[in-house]
Formats: sequence, structure tokens, C-alpha cells
Amino acid sequence: MLIGHLHLIKFEVMKVERKVLKQFNKGCVDYHLLEDGDRILIALSGGKDSLELVRLLAQRSRIFKPHIEVEAAHIIMDNIPYETDRSYLQAFCAENGIKLHILHSSFDESTDPRKTRCFLCAWNRRKTLFEFAVSQGFNKVALGHHMDDILVTLLMNITFEGSHSTMQPSLSLKHYPLTIIRPLCLVHEADIRLVAEELHFSKQKTLCPYEETTRRADMQAIFQQLEQMNPEARYSLWRSVFMI
Repeated sequence: MLIGHLHLIKFEVMKVERKVLKQFNKGCVDYHLLEDGDRILIALSGGKDSLELVRLLAQRSRIFKPHIEVEAAHIIMDNIPYETDRSYLQAFCAENGIKLHILHSSFDESTDPRKTRCFLCAWNRRKTLFEFAVSQGFNKVALGHHMDDILVTLLMNITFEGSHSTMQPSLSLKHYPLTIIRPLCLVHEADIRLVAEELHFSKQKTLCPYEETTRRADMQAIFQQLEQMNPEARYSLWRSVFMI
């Protein structure tokens, strides 16, 4: 009886893995995220989403067409107590045949006291990432935002900015010769979590001390309530912004 139950669990996990791969491939095709000759730098935070992005893009890079080259970068903020297991990240990337770059950055709160630490941290991470990507000849930077991230951002922008906008699956930057891509744009966070648990992705040593103090955490709870009211809510929200 127990063996049969374990087989059933394994089968369900395999179904989820296939679903994630299907959504990943569909997002890449529908939004033209991968092109022959692309050199892609993955922003590897160490969370489950960026780890899964490394795994999927590494697999994709071994397919003949379109031919892409993939590497990853992990940024350490020297003035924030936000720690990941670097040895794990290095081993994970090596296992997937991906070169990992460790970069350092920091910020000075006194330069603009009106900005939150979260904003300053994110802005400096991006600046460090983009400058490194350009200097190393990458033409695209891949971020691990999934569908839930994109829709929560939409709800935040509607609620606090009065703007019907959100993160795009693909975005050409104005000040850098780079394109931002989000290959997990059609993948559900719950599915990534199941895959991460099955594959035993290692969690960060120390979570960001400011992680739960943002409006995003509150809006994520509201998004979950919307899905409880209507299981199709995410697709309605998605269609309101992205029409292929």
C-alpha cells in the first residue's frame, strides 16, 4: 500500500515537472525570448525560481536550434545581511554545466533617504548585473520572475500607481544594449515549489531581513484570495495585459 502511494506521489511530481517544462517552452516561443546566437546571463539569487531557471535554460542550451550560450551571476550585497550558500550555488551550476560568476555590490542609504532599502538594494543589484553583462558580451539577461510575480506586480501598480502595467516577458533596455527576458513568465509559483522540493533545492542560509515588510507580501495574499474566489482569476488578469 505504501509503495503504491509513493509511486502515485512520484507520478504526480513528474506531471508537474512536465507542466513546468511545457510552460517554460511556451513562454519562450510565444514571446520570442530565445534567438540563435544569444548569450544569456542568468541572475541567480539562490531562490527556488532562479535555480529552476538555471536548470531549464541549461537544458535548453544543449538543444541545437536556436543555439544559445548560458552563464549565471550571483550578486552579494556587502552591506545587507542576506546570505546564500555560495558553495551550493557553484555546485548546482557546475552540475548543470553553467559557469557561475560571483559579483559584489553595495549601496549608501544617505545618497537618497527617500528611497527604501529594498529599492536601493534592487537598483544596485540590477546596475551591477547589467554592467557586468555588457562588459562580458552578453546580449540578454534572464530573470526568474514567474507568472505569479508578474500578476502581483500588476495588482500593485493598479492599486498604488493607477497604472495598468507590469513586468514584461521581454524588454529592451534604454540605457544598456541588453534585453531582459523572463522565461518563467507562464510558470506557476506553486509548480516551481513542488519541483524544488522534489529536487531538494537548498534554501538560503539567511533570508533578507526586509523581505516580509514590503507591500508585495500583502498583495501576494490578496492575489491568493482572488484565486480562491475564482480559480481562473490569473488567466483573466494575464489576458487583460498580454494578448498574443
